[in-house]
Amino acid sequence: MNKWLSIVGIGEDGLEGLSVIALSLLNQATIIVGGERHLAMLPPNDNRKKILWKSPFSTSITEIIQRRGQAICVLASGDPMCYGVGAILTKHIPISEITIIPAPSAFSLACSRLGWSLTEVETLSLCGRPASLLPSYIYPGAKLLILSAGKETPGIVAELLTNRGYGGSKITVLERMGGIHERILEGIAASWQETEIADLNTIAVDCITDVGVMPLSRFPGLPDSAFHHDGQLTKREVRAITLSTLAPLPGELLWDVGAGCGSISIEWMRSNSRCRAIALEQNETRINYIADNAAALGTPNLQIITGKAPEIIQNLPTPDAIFVGGGVTAPGLFDICWNALRPGGRMVANVVTLEGEQTLFQWYEKVGGNFTRISIQRAEAIGKFLGWKGMSQVTQWVAVK
Repeated sequence: MNKWLSIVGIGEDGLEGLSVIALSLLNQATIIVGGERHLAMLPPNDNRKKILWKSPFSTSITEIIQRRGQAICVLASGDPMCYGVGAILTKHIPISEITIIPAPSAFSLACSRLGWSLTEVETLSLCGRPASLLPSYIYPGAKLLILSAGKETPGIVAELLTNRGYGGSKITVLERMGGIHERILEGIAASWQETEIADLNTIAVDCITDVGVMPLSRFPGLPDSAFHHDGQLTKREVRAITLSTLAPLPGELLWDVGAGCGSISIEWMRSNSRCRAIALEQNETRINYIADNAAALGTPNLQIITGKAPEIIQNLPTPDAIFVGGGVTAPGLFDICWNALRPGGRMVANVVTLEGEQTLFQWYEKVGGNFTRISIQRAEAIGKFLGWKGMSQVTQWVAVK
């Protein structure tokens, strides 16, 4: 089929800023799709059919697909493939049927205003996404570029930075970049009070830690104190070993079975913004801990499912890795998990009881794998002196399907 769908990036300068090719695609279209702001850029006497983006977004995508073969032009802000509609449409329509003409993205424009190198900044969008994604991007010296959901977003970002111990961070809000109403506002997170801000804005943050604040690394093994828990926590050293064994890769999905306070699945997701995880836990109190920890540590998209495995793991998406931290001895758990795991996927289980070890050995006899005994001692006060106190030894089994 010929290329019937064009996606044209348009800036604040409107039609005047379009290239000859982009303008040609727009003029040839019989149907134009876009947001209110985009469609308002067209001449008042343009009588072609217009489709305004609807909520939910999927209804508009269906509407476009139903008109397959007609000359349709989608107007999008900046670069349609940078957190834009182009990235969504190409999941539903083959690229062989689409022409995409990008304009400079908000990130490119912001870098040109600030003198930042785009390859050396962290980028994220808070449009339709929770602000609690931000903590996993923050570290000392980080330069962040954030697409705002609206005029309230800079204040939310400033408050979040301050609460995380980055109150000294410099915030720059860039409004309506590329147009005649462009404006730049600057301030410090802890004292940010600006409220008169355009809805269309991009936030730049130069992250500066407050004195005495201990930054949280993205590398596995966060301090135990970073998590709210009731004692059901894979301790820091064991967690670091476990995550190195699970070996997360961008885009992979983890099942965290018997998730406790969610430390394994949260650190799995913190390793890369595209990593996904499902935390399975039957204890209602711990479910709340998981949700709180996920929000505080920048992984609000962690999927949490309440109930007993193996019942609740039927019909879940195929995992790339499974961690069993609780409920190892539950009847039928191993068979369901192993059958669900994709070929080449990893399965890791930690136990501290003899009964758990017996179960793991039965699993080993079925599919092989290998065992590791993890023994950790921490120095603690004994009167006026320091002595070694051993934590419960952990037996870890890992197998590749």
